[in-house]
Amino acid sequence: MYNNILTQSSEQAKTMNMDEKMIKAVGLVAGILTASSLLPQLFKTIKTKEAEDVAPFMFWMLVTGTALWTYYGVLRDDLPIMITNAFSLSLNILMLILRKHYKKDD
Repeated sequence: MYNNILTQSSEQAKTMNMDEKMIKAVGLVAGILTASSLLPQLFKTIKTKEAEDVAPFMFWMLVTGTALWTYYGVLRDDLPIMITNAFSLSLNILMLILRKHYKKDD
């Protein structure tokens, strides 16, 4: 009976370990896709050298949100949250820089 309990605990630990790996993988893929969603807009802005239609307030909100998510990842010691949100933060800052750089003087 004791052996049976140990075997069940070992199997549960393996399943939990696999579940935890799956959860981290899903989180990492979701973070990469979300962070990368800005890349087409960045490429278009660089190619056309136009950023007048980009709403700066939205990007300031995204900068604030991703900075907080990055800090949250640091507090939780969660590397996928830290990496994906730091990447997203840098892209959002770059978009604000491009908007300022390509702003037309009226």
